[in-house]
Amino acid sequence: MEYYVHFKPISHLCLHFLLVLFSCMGAGLSSNIVKHTCLEKEREALLSFKQDLADPSGRLASWMGHACCQWQGISCNNRTGHVEKIDLRSTYHSFLVGKINPSLIHLKHLSYLDLSQNDFQGIQLPKFIGQLKSLRYLNLSCTSYAGEIPPSLANLSNLHYLDLSNPFYDCYSKNMNWLSHLRSLKYLNLGSVNLSSTGVGWLHDVIMLPSLLELHLFYCHIDKSLFRLSPLMINFTSLLVLDMSSNFLHSSFPRWLLNLISLKSLEHLNLRGMGLQGQIPQVIGHLCKLKMLNLGGNDFNGDLQEFLSGFSNCRDNGRMVSELQHLDLHFNSFSGSFPESLRHLPSLKTLHLSSNHMNGSINPQILGQLSQLVDLDLSKNSWEGVLTESHFMNLTRLETFRIGTNRPALSSSLIFNVTDDWLPPFKLRTVDIQNCRMGPAFPVWLQSQTQLVDVLLDNTGISGRIPVDWLLKISSHVESLLLPNNDIGGKLPFQFKFLKITVMDLRHNQFEGTLQQLLPTNVPLLRELYLSDNHLKGTIPPSICQVQYMTILSLRNNQFSGEFPQEWSMWRYLRVVDVGNNNLSGNIPSSVGIPRSLGVLKMNDNNFGGEIPFAMQNCSNLTGIDLGGNKLTGKLPLWLGSKLSKLQILRLRFNYLSGNIPQQLCNLKELHILDLGHNDLSGTIPKCLSNLTSLASGLTSWHLYGDYDEQTTVIMKGGEHTYSSDHTLMWVMSIDLSSNNLKGEIPEEICALIRLVSLNLSRNQLVGKIPSKFRNLTGLETLDLSFNHLLGQIPQSFSSLTLLSHLNLSYNNLSGRIPSGPQLQTLDSSSYVGNPSLCGFPVLTKCEGDDTSTLQTFLGGDSQDEDENEKLGFYISMVLGFILSFWGVCGTLLIKKSWRYAYFQFFDNLKDKIAVAITLKVARLQRRL
Repeated sequence: MEYYVHFKPISHLCLHFLLVLFSCMGAGLSSNIVKHTCLEKEREALLSFKQDLADPSGRLASWMGHACCQWQGISCNNRTGHVEKIDLRSTYHSFLVGKINPSLIHLKHLSYLDLSQNDFQGIQLPKFIGQLKSLRYLNLSCTSYAGEIPPSLANLSNLHYLDLSNPFYDCYSKNMNWLSHLRSLKYLNLGSVNLSSTGVGWLHDVIMLPSLLELHLFYCHIDKSLFRLSPLMINFTSLLVLDMSSNFLHSSFPRWLLNLISLKSLEHLNLRGMGLQGQIPQVIGHLCKLKMLNLGGNDFNGDLQEFLSGFSNCRDNGRMVSELQHLDLHFNSFSGSFPESLRHLPSLKTLHLSSNHMNGSINPQILGQLSQLVDLDLSKNSWEGVLTESHFMNLTRLETFRIGTNRPALSSSLIFNVTDDWLPPFKLRTVDIQNCRMGPAFPVWLQSQTQLVDVLLDNTGISGRIPVDWLLKISSHVESLLLPNNDIGGKLPFQFKFLKITVMDLRHNQFEGTLQQLLPTNVPLLRELYLSDNHLKGTIPPSICQVQYMTILSLRNNQFSGEFPQEWSMWRYLRVVDVGNNNLSGNIPSSVGIPRSLGVLKMNDNNFGGEIPFAMQNCSNLTGIDLGGNKLTGKLPLWLGSKLSKLQILRLRFNYLSGNIPQQLCNLKELHILDLGHNDLSGTIPKCLSNLTSLASGLTSWHLYGDYDEQTTVIMKGGEHTYSSDHTLMWVMSIDLSSNNLKGEIPEEICALIRLVSLNLSRNQLVGKIPSKFRNLTGLETLDLSFNHLLGQIPQSFSSLTLLSHLNLSYNNLSGRIPSGPQLQTLDSSSYVGNPSLCGFPVLTKCEGDDTSTLQTFLGGDSQDEDENEKLGFYISMVLGFILSFWGVCGTLLIKKSWRYAYFQFFDNLKDKIAVAITLKVARLQRRL
C-alpha cells in the first residue's frame, strides 16, 4: 500500500511529461509540415514568376513540386506557411534574364525581395512593386532596368532598406516626392540614378527621413546648385554613412556639407571624384567618430599639414581619440612634405596619398607612429631621400605597400637602402615600388616576403636573375607578377606552376630563351602576358592558344620566328595580340576571326605573306590594325570599312597591296590614323574621305586594354615617330597615302578634315593644283606633297597654317611666288627643290619685279647672317694661320715668358669667341629646321 501511494504521483508526473513531449513533437511535426509546404496560391504565383525568367545556369531547377518553401531562394513563415522572403541575388556566372512578373503581388506577406545582379534587359521598373506593401527590404541593384523610377514606391511605407543602384542602364527620377513617404527607411542607395531633373528637391525629400542611417548617391548627376544651399537648410540628424562620390560638380567644398560637423555620429564620408577644388576645410577634423574619409580623385590643393591638424581636437582627457581608420586623398594636387600632423591619427589602417605633388623626404618618426597601418600607398609623388629600416620598424601589420615617384627615368631621388640581413617585421601581400632605386641586386628583404599576391617592381634598377627559391615559394598563390623596365635576365620562369596568376609583365628586360615551357597547365588562369622588348627567340608554341583566359598577348620587339599558331578558337576572351617587330612568317591565321572580342591586332614588321584573312571581318570590335612592314598581297578588302566600324588605327604600309582605295573606308567614323603608304595602290583618292568624322571633329573615345601600352609608328616631320597610348597616340590625326600609284587631283573634300595633324601624299602620280582650301587645315603640322605632278601656284592661304613645321613640295611643276608667313620663313629651300618655276624666298630665284632690297628682306636678317658668317670664317682662318705659323714662333714663345703668357691669353679669348659664334649659328639653323 505504501508502495502504491508513492507510485501514484510518480505515474502522474511521467504521464504529464509524456503528454508534454508528444505535444512538443506534434507541434514540431506540425511546424515541419507547414515549413515544407506552402499555400497553393503563392506556389502558383512563384511558378508564374519563374516563367518570365531564363535560367541558363539552372538556379531555379528546384522550383518544382508542392514544397515551395524548400525551393532555392525561398523562405516561408514556419507558423503560417506564407512566403516571406525571395533571395535570388545573382553571381557573375548565374544571372537570371527576363522580367518581373506581376504575380508577385499575390505574395501579401513578402517582406524581403532581393533580385540584384540579374538582367532585366532594359525594362522599366514595374509600377506594381508599389503594391508589395509588406516589404521591409528591397534590393534591385545592378539589374539592368531603365527608365523612370515609379512614384508608386511611395506605398512601401514599411521599407527599411532600398537599393536601386544601377550602373548599366540609363534610369532617372523626375520627382522624388515619393521618397518622403518612406519614413522608416534606414538605408537608401540610388547610385547611378540620374537626379538632374529634380534640382535640389531630392535633398528636401531625403531630409524628411528621420531614421536614415546610410545615404548612397554616387554618380547621380546632382545639380550644381546644391552646393549653393545654406548650411542651415540641411540637417541629417542620424546619418552614419554619406556617399556622394562621382558627381562631377567642379566647385569648392560645398557650404552645406560643413553642417555635417554637427553630426557627431558620422562614420563614413565619401566625396571621391567630384571635382572639388581649393583646400579641405579644417573643421572636418572635428568629426571624431569618422572611420572612413575618401576625398580622392578631386582637385584639392595646398599643404595637408593644416587640414590634418584639425583631428587634434579629438581628445578625451588629453588622449587622442580620433577613430579615423581609412584616409584616401589620392589623385589630388596636394603639395608639401610628408605631413607631421598624421600623428593625430593613431588608429589609421589605410593611408592613400598617391598621385599628388608631394615632395621631400619621408620622416621615419612620423611614419613609425602609424603602427596600425595595413595599407600604405605613397606612389606617384616626387619623394626624395633614402628609405631605411627605421621607416618600417613599427609597421608590423603592414600588408600593402606602394611607393614611387612620378619620374619615369630612374634617378637617385628616391633610394631603397636596407642591409642584406634586415628582416622586415611585416608580411606583405602587395608590394608596388616604381621609379625607385633598389638594385642592382634583387632585394634580399623582398625574398623574405613569401605571402605575396601582387608584385610590381617597375624601373627599380634591378639586374641579374629572379631568385628561384623565392619564385617557388610564391608561385602557388601569386596573382600578378610585374617586373617591367628593369635589367633582369636569364630564362623565363615558366617551369613553375603559377596556379593563380592572372597578369605577368616582364617587358623591357633582358630575358632570353624560348616560350617552349609555357604550358597551359602551369598558368591556367593567365589573362595578360607582356614579354615585349626582350631577347626571346624560337617559335611561338601552339600550346599558347590553350591558355583559354588570355586577353592580352604582347610579344613585340623580340626575335621570334616561324609561323604564328593557327588555333585561336580557345581564345574566347582575347582583346589584344601584339607580335610586331619579330621574324614571323607564313600567312596570318584564318582563325583570327574566331575571337569576336579582339580589339587590337598588331603583326607589323614581320615577314607575313598572303592576303588579309577574310575571316577578320568577324572581329567587329577591332579598334586598331597594324599589319605594316610585311609581304601582304591582294586588294584592300571592302569589309575593312563596312564591317569594322570601330577602327581608329589602320596601318598597312610597306606591303604589296594593289587595286583602288575602297569607298567603304570612308565609313570609318572613328578612324584617326590611316596609313596605306608604300604599296601598289592605284586609282584616285576617294572624295568621301571627308566622312572620316574623327579627323574633322577631333573627338574620339580612346579604348584602353588593361596595362597594354599600344604603340604606333607614324611618318611625320620628315621622320619616323612612335606614339604611345600612355601619352599622345590618341591626339595623332594622320593620313599617309605616300609611295603608291594614285592618280588624279587632290580632292578638295579632304580639306574638311580640319583636325589633321599630318598629311602625306608624296610619291604618287597626282596632278592639278593644290586646293586653296588647305587653309582650313589649321591644325596641320606636316604636309608632304613631293614627287608628284602638281602644277600652278602654291596657294597664298598657306600663310595661315601657323602650326606647319614641316612642308615638302619638292619635285613637282609648281610655279610663281612662294607665299610668305611667320612659319614659312623658317622652312628650308629643300622644301621647294625640283620646281624650277618657283621664285622668292627661300629659293635663290628672284620673282619678276623684285629688287635687291626685296630679296634682301625675304632672305631675312638683313646683313646680320652675312656678318656672322664673315666673323666665323675670320676666326677659323685665324686659327689655321696660327697653326701653320706655330713652328715659326714656338722658339720665341719658349724663350720669352711674357710672350708666352700673352699668346695663351689671346688664344683663350679666341676660343671663347669661336664657341659663341658657332653656338649662335647652330641656334639659327635649329630654328629653321
